[in-house]
Amino acid sequence: MGGFFGIASKQQCNYDLYYGVDYHSHLGTRRGGMAMYDREIGFQRQIHNIENSPFRTKFEKDVDEMRGCIGIACISDFEPQPLLVRSHLGSFALCTVGKINNEDALAELVLNKNHHYLELSGGKINPTELVASLINEENTIAEGIRFAQRMIDGSMSMLVLTKDCLYAARDFYGRLPVLIGKNDDGYAVSIESFAYEKAGFDHYRDLGPGEIVRITAEGIEQMQATDRKKRICSFLWTYYGYPNSHYEGVTVETMRYKCGEILADYDMQEGIARTVDYVAGVPDSGTPNAIGYANRTGIPFARPFIKYTPTWARSFMPTSQKQRNLIANKKQIPIKNLIEGKKLLFIDDSIVRGTQLRETVDFLYRNGAKEVHIRSACPPIMFGCKYLNFSRSKNELELITRRKVLELEGEKGMMYLDQYGDFSTDRGKAMVKAIEEEMKFSSLRFQSLWGVTSSIGLDPEDLCTYCWSGKE
Repeated sequence: MGGFFGIASKQQCNYDLYYGVDYHSHLGTRRGGMAMYDREIGFQRQIHNIENSPFRTKFEKDVDEMRGCIGIACISDFEPQPLLVRSHLGSFALCTVGKINNEDALAELVLNKNHHYLELSGGKINPTELVASLINEENTIAEGIRFAQRMIDGSMSMLVLTKDCLYAARDFYGRLPVLIGKNDDGYAVSIESFAYEKAGFDHYRDLGPGEIVRITAEGIEQMQATDRKKRICSFLWTYYGYPNSHYEGVTVETMRYKCGEILADYDMQEGIARTVDYVAGVPDSGTPNAIGYANRTGIPFARPFIKYTPTWARSFMPTSQKQRNLIANKKQIPIKNLIEGKKLLFIDDSIVRGTQLRETVDFLYRNGAKEVHIRSACPPIMFGCKYLNFSRSKNELELITRRKVLELEGEKGMMYLDQYGDFSTDRGKAMVKAIEEEMKFSSLRFQSLWGVTSSIGLDPEDLCTYCWSGKE
């Protein structure tokens, strides 16, 4: 996916920018970049590959050399950015977070006007460069951002750095947050709220869906008001949001506690919760769900295995699934006396392909577990996200749920995905049972759609649940 961070300040802000964007490292794994403007030096920009080395390590020399009171930076899963652009609108730097589903059509629109693009490896166009070309179709940057938002099928939030200011824009339906912090010296813009709070900024406000603002150290000017209902991604809270961040006023960690409590309520009604020795979370995002579950049931919370992270890269970084599984397994260090002969209930944030979770369950059985019960803190994922770049895979059959539907009912089953996604129906129960048997779980239960939206606590109409429900 990715994340961005920007600052407009009365003071030099290179270090605040550096640390602020580093706090988005959990959102992207491939590229990092920083751009600043100084009236004496002009624009400065650095981009590095961060696949095998943390952002801080790659940029610690650059940050010492950069100067300015205004800048933007980003972490990206795919394309290099920020980009530096020179056009009839003047010089500016741009970084984006989102997904463009109609890339080819938009690129053709611009190519037909005798523009050109620099190709990425594999012949792809850098989506951020495509956004820049759309911005340049209009007479001002604010109008250009609005034009790009209207033309893009998908979602696109962006930060634009000029010589005088920052422009911040939230995607048309507010699927991702864009948050603003304020201190005595100026303003910060971020995907993650804690990134600017750690730099001494107080939370000022969230941008609305489609809203565009112009930011200087002296103030904020609204260039485009929000004009539509938001559909913010529910997966922010269940999976990729950082525990101490808040979106729309709802903190990630406390939402996950509530989610675990609701899962516990289901199990207590059926008597399953009383049969296990320990409740545990699949680290890290499953852990707060497990704490909520343990607090509600009174079953001891434990950590039967620990992730060893000082020398192992994040398990989803390698492109090879086999290598991801190997790294995930190597990081898991068992605590034998919490596993041998024990009945364990583990809560994971979600079940997507199921490959790493299968490895984890096999690992627990190899270390002597008597039973391994699994709970998913979100509903069955039935659809690939078409709004945010969680993955570039377009094959929904990689989802374990889709594979099971095909095994159970063939292509005909695709007509009943709404029923398969609801474990209270006969089809839903059959799918859950099939996953349970394949993965060798002692039992399996998914969170309900009601459970996850209730845990968040916002109006369900303000939440995007497409990956679970298929409803836009």
